[in-house]
Amino acid sequence: MVKIKEPEAIKRLILSDDYEHKRIISISAHIDHGKTTTTDYLMRRAGLMSDAAAGQALMTDSDDEEQERGITIFTSVVLLNFKVDNEEYLVQLSDTPGHLSFTGEVSRALRASDGAVILVDALEGMMTQTETNIRLAVGAEACKPVLFINKVDRLINELKLPPAKVYERIDIIISKVNTLIKKVAPPEMVKDWLVSFQEGSVAIGSAKTGWAFTMKTLEKRNIKPIVVFEKYNEGDARWLRDNLALDEALLEMIVKHLPNPRDAQKYKIPRIWKGDLESVEGKALLACDPNGPLLGMITKIFIDPKSKRPTLIGRVFSGTIRNGQEIRLVNMRQNAKVKRLGVQEITDILDMDAVPAGNLFSVFGFMCPSGESFVGPGSDMAGFEAIEYVSEPVVSRSIRPVDPQEVAKLGEVVSVWIMADPTARFVHDKESGEYRLDGIDPLQIEILTKRINEQVKIHVSEPIIVYREKMTERGEEFHTKSPNGHNRIRMVLEPLDEKTIELIKKKKITMDQQPRDRGAILRDEAGWDAKEARKILDIYESCILVDAMSGVQRFDRIFSYLQTVFREFVDQGPIAHEPVMGVRVTLTDATIHNDPAHTGYNEVTTMVSSALNMSFLTGKPGVYEPVLNVDIKTPTDTQGQVIKVLTAHRGQILTIEGEEDNVTVKGTLPTASTIGIADEFRSATAGRSFFGYQFRGFESLPHALQEEIILEIRKRKGMAEEMPNLGSWNRWIYKRT
Repeated sequence: MVKIKEPEAIKRLILSDDYEHKRIISISAHIDHGKTTTTDYLMRRAGLMSDAAAGQALMTDSDDEEQERGITIFTSVVLLNFKVDNEEYLVQLSDTPGHLSFTGEVSRALRASDGAVILVDALEGMMTQTETNIRLAVGAEACKPVLFINKVDRLINELKLPPAKVYERIDIIISKVNTLIKKVAPPEMVKDWLVSFQEGSVAIGSAKTGWAFTMKTLEKRNIKPIVVFEKYNEGDARWLRDNLALDEALLEMIVKHLPNPRDAQKYKIPRIWKGDLESVEGKALLACDPNGPLLGMITKIFIDPKSKRPTLIGRVFSGTIRNGQEIRLVNMRQNAKVKRLGVQEITDILDMDAVPAGNLFSVFGFMCPSGESFVGPGSDMAGFEAIEYVSEPVVSRSIRPVDPQEVAKLGEVVSVWIMADPTARFVHDKESGEYRLDGIDPLQIEILTKRINEQVKIHVSEPIIVYREKMTERGEEFHTKSPNGHNRIRMVLEPLDEKTIELIKKKKITMDQQPRDRGAILRDEAGWDAKEARKILDIYESCILVDAMSGVQRFDRIFSYLQTVFREFVDQGPIAHEPVMGVRVTLTDATIHNDPAHTGYNEVTTMVSSALNMSFLTGKPGVYEPVLNVDIKTPTDTQGQVIKVLTAHRGQILTIEGEEDNVTVKGTLPTASTIGIADEFRSATAGRSFFGYQFRGFESLPHALQEEIILEIRKRKGMAEEMPNLGSWNRWIYKRT
């Protein structure tokens, strides 16, 4: 536990209306590039740890699992108060994970942040996760960046590079970072957000030995850059730490180049809130007004490793949240009471009576998913846009309780963890009775199942790849009947256009919107007919259900049953019970019996399920596999070995870029082929290569593998080996059109 050194000072700064001296930031980087070590030095400056512990304690990796694995798994929030140029500042900092498995933690932390410190290893350079973090921070969440190029000592000590070559490497990294910033930053911000060593928004140094500098710190201390190399040659790292302290360089860069909450919300709010900016609420949000209507967001759920008690962490963007008050959860459409309010210091909490706009907070008393917006009681104020996640669940493990009597408890425990990390998914296969946990990659699932097992003892299967089922052309329209013959429905399935799929994934269209608003977005951005776009009945995963019927009576009586079947179909397609993606289901007609006794669940679900499956199967469907973008940085003389390993695993080469004595091989690789491949790359290059990857999407399995993989999946799930065909459902056809 971290003891809050100056609680009264923290309280005073939180409540202060002096926004000029507040910063809310995240530190983001590729795994092992040095985020947590860097954070240690910032904590030392704030008096939260000793000089000796800084850089060694990894204080924000407070979880036992993090300490055991040596990686950051959960975002940690820490409050730092300190002086720069004799002015007191409060920095509310999130130390985020660098591993692909936990990218969701990064996305949520950035939603609550105004600025981002991007770390890059000087030796490894820009990696896939670095690029992802810049896209998330600068593009998706409008966080202004600064850059810290860490581990410069490796260029001097390991590569023995002369000063000119070191600065050449640094210039290349800065150029690559700026190239990406130009692509993703808000157009009006590009010029101001480009990072520059000359302007002081780039720091270089070594978190391991505790030194760093910007051009401004060198000028202030009248030190020439060559001195760094001279001191290394003399073996005097202590001089560097004493005269070019990492914390001083970074904190000065943060307060001089990253915005305060009030300035940041002027351009951040229009990108994350789609309400009326000219309304009272909109103006309060833009002004970060603590006296305006209450609106905030829960961006993290911290579950105590020992007590399992959840703490909800978020940000107030407008108004003031108060201890003991009632709030309205926008998406859940229910009220909740704040039973305890405070601010977070890693695992400790400083109690507060109130937390105003422009601050992070912690709260107890209720549970909701990460990403939930909240407002004052009785308010109909619009919530925030959904947080964008870059990866989808592609790895699965089946789980079941050791004690069958604890099935209900298992569901309760898992639901809490899924609320904390919505990038994972919990699925129940009704046909097989299997409970399945889907996640981004094996590590995420391993961490989750370990946590679940601490609360409910479970059996866990080996990890398997989650595929997708997809149509490639419009299916036939089917008119089906219920088993009693008294009800009929007609529908057709077809592939959903890519633009609409993108709008769904980015949560630009949701069922929480008014039909008119949702319809306008589909009309303007995806070319939908305006009238048709307003008649969407359901949006689930990447699929959509549309009402194109007219004059149908009593449809509302069966809709809940129909929606259930639609969602079950999307969760488990007919080919191999894998999730269906990118399908539009259009209802064209229905006849519903006037007697409710003839419109029971089984009657409705049978005719709906039959039509869904048959139309899908006539649309030339196939199975799609998850694919990753990969990059491998390796010495030029090992390029051939790297390409050999990659292509042996069905990988494809996209580009090969040379840089001095190294090359970067970029390509694609099926997720199923990634297990153990990092070790193969290291073995083939004598440990000299660096491997990174990022989710790319789903691509069709090669034709030669389709039948083999489908049969393999069906066997594993206990399904019949015979492939599904229309014969399974044609007895329910009323009239084929």
